[in-house]
Amino acid sequence: MSTIEETIKTMAIAAKQAAHKLISLSTERKNRVLLRMADALAAQQEFIRGENDKDLEAGRDKGLSKAMLDRLTLSDKVMASMISGLQEVAALPDPVGEVTEMVKRPNGIMVGRMRIPLGVIGMIYESRPNVTVDAAALCLKAGNSILLRGGSEAIHSNLALARVLQECLAAENIDAAAIQVIPVTDRAAVTYMLGLEEQIDLIIPRGGEGLIRFVAENSRIPVLKHYKGVCHVFVDDTADHAMAINIVMNGKVQRPGVCNSLETLLVHEAIAAAFLPRVGEALAGAGVEIRGCPRTCALLPYARAAMDSDWGMEFLDLILAVKVVPDLESAMQHIVTHGSQHTEAIVTNSYANGQRFLREVDASAVMINASTRFSDGGQFGLGAEIGISTTKLHAYGPMGLKELTTRKFIVYGEGQVRV
Repeated sequence: MSTIEETIKTMAIAAKQAAHKLISLSTERKNRVLLRMADALAAQQEFIRGENDKDLEAGRDKGLSKAMLDRLTLSDKVMASMISGLQEVAALPDPVGEVTEMVKRPNGIMVGRMRIPLGVIGMIYESRPNVTVDAAALCLKAGNSILLRGGSEAIHSNLALARVLQECLAAENIDAAAIQVIPVTDRAAVTYMLGLEEQIDLIIPRGGEGLIRFVAENSRIPVLKHYKGVCHVFVDDTADHAMAINIVMNGKVQRPGVCNSLETLLVHEAIAAAFLPRVGEALAGAGVEIRGCPRTCALLPYARAAMDSDWGMEFLDLILAVKVVPDLESAMQHIVTHGSQHTEAIVTNSYANGQRFLREVDASAVMINASTRFSDGGQFGLGAEIGISTTKLHAYGPMGLKELTTRKFIVYGEGQVRV
């Protein structure tokens, strides 16, 4: 084996051994180490920021976009979010060991289901080093070990965070191999990792569509996929215009470089003439480039004509595709054609239209009168999330603790034998 293969295989074997030990870890010990990690992050911010600065400097030298640098930055807000995320996960109920559906069969045996860890999670992700802490916290609480392979642009940040977390594990006499960051930036590391089906139970990729497709096409391990976040807001003809503008602005402008940001605005033709100039002015004032359909461009002279490729595009930037549609049916058909099953929203004062949108739109999160930016594990009460699945097996949407477990059948008998 090459040095890269030896490194990753050794780490994967250690992760599997650690996962076996985590099964017997009490909720109290898991919570105690999570709170210790929160304190350690707060105490070692100077060290972590120094390592993050190395990544940011290298990123600027490489010409990374403003949105990518934003994802890479461990700002005060991001650090506070990681710390509070650890505390929130510690406060959440432990799903491991939960027994449900106990049923007595005619022969007297009791059959139920017990929630158990998945085992070893392989995480492949880009840019955002806060994923290191969020993923580690959730996996630990759910009784899984985790093998993290971040992008080369965040290598110093990820290794620094892992060092802090592993020191906390060691202080609590927990195998430090439960949380590991692969120190290899060569892409061959990913390819080799994807073949370790005997050591790794699930692969979760987070990043651009290219990365996720590469993982899905090359993995011998089950993959939870999230190709892209093409999120739509449909403004119905009954919508409150001021509310709709706030929702659109929040979805597009607050953090354009994240997967739950708004990418396409659909507007009912009955209100287009009144609504589009108002929302267009607000968007333009925030520096948003509008790429519109012919009817949009007629109402907004500063808009660029949208190309076919703009429908279904995840811009991850201050760019918004805008289309005028005849009705709710047309809006939903557009979402079927161009959506990515991530998050879809309707702004409406019609109960019937809202309920129909809720029932018929196929996405991992569907919202009425709320920003797409709420599609997030923390916002949904899951604590920190490990990712958002846009496939339906075995999780759909933001993945919290329960999505990092599975269930096994358990049987209580009194000597019964099958006849």
